[in-house]
Amino acid sequence: MGSIRPYQSAAGKRYEVRYVKPDGSKGGKRGFIRKREAEMWLADLDSARAHGVYIDPVSAQITVNELGPAWLDSKRASMKPSAYAPLDTAWRLRVQPRWGRWRIDEVMHTDVRAWVAEMNRTLGATVTIRTFGVLASIMDDAVYDKRIAVNPARVGKMGLPRKQRGEHLYLTHKEALALANASGDRKLLVLILCYCGIRWGEAAGLRVKDVDLARGRLRVSQNAVEVNGEIHIGTPKSHKPRLVPVPSFLVEALAKRCHGRRPEALIFPAPDGRHMKRTRSSDGSKSWFVTALADAGLPRMTIHDLRHTAASLAVQSGANVKTVQRMLGHTSAAMTLDVYADLFDSDLDGVSDAMNAAALAAGADTLFEVD
Repeated sequence: MGSIRPYQSAAGKRYEVRYVKPDGSKGGKRGFIRKREAEMWLADLDSARAHGVYIDPVSAQITVNELGPAWLDSKRASMKPSAYAPLDTAWRLRVQPRWGRWRIDEVMHTDVRAWVAEMNRTLGATVTIRTFGVLASIMDDAVYDKRIAVNPARVGKMGLPRKQRGEHLYLTHKEALALANASGDRKLLVLILCYCGIRWGEAAGLRVKDVDLARGRLRVSQNAVEVNGEIHIGTPKSHKPRLVPVPSFLVEALAKRCHGRRPEALIFPAPDGRHMKRTRSSDGSKSWFVTALADAGLPRMTIHDLRHTAASLAVQSGANVKTVQRMLGHTSAAMTLDVYADLFDSDLDGVSDAMNAAALAAGADTLFEVD
């Protein structure tokens, strides 16, 4: 319960509601022109309290700018630097400038929807979805803290764009070998990427002790990722180490690379002996990778397409989806199928042919004989 009292303001007579919060502290709201408005507001407050959905009106006056840093800190603590960096960028460049000064109880669904429409006109789908997600997640925290009852970014349709998965580029065996030959002293690196399917950061983090020459295996246990120009060392993307098979034709070259070197030495260091930074392949780039592609007569692609190539060559060799999943370090076979569904289309033909042969062997060819 609460009380209502009149008071005199510069604009005339007004009413103030005084009430007790669930924690025993006192709260108030002023500015009601009519006593009836104050009574209705107090009745809504009492109803919310009775139904366990009480929202402190004062706590809802906090701004997005005040909530954002705490949300970012929680993400920084739980995410890899490479995953966190885009969220930080979205906050600094788009969310904070647009919403920072807004009180969370002032943010309306239509405001957010209009913002999304504006981003749709000027930004790509990935950036739009990520930027919207930052604001929506910050507002989720406001709901969890019972500062607001409903997240305006989570109700109704927002008109978010759909991500268009880019077409994968796959090299054939001959193309992979041609690219390797055009890569100079990076030949072995290119072949490891094309035939083992490890990520660039995983290749950059490979050490001598990670190579099992006897079994022909690489132990992928760390990832060296460049974020804002700095290398961050962490676990692989899946957070789990894995063993990756190495084709026999690469084992001797790996043995020579490892010979006489200390266990912690990098297999593929940068010229200065440190971890490699990711090679660029964007328009205008003159990186060794772009040069090698041109020399090999191959189309423009990214270094990550060599990982796709490894998946393609593995499937062509007869590997099933579970084997490919383990090689690539995907968290599930479902993820592998989702990413590389096009590679397994031929499996349908194989299943059909095998079932057909078995049925014919059992006498299915006589089922529809004409009497």
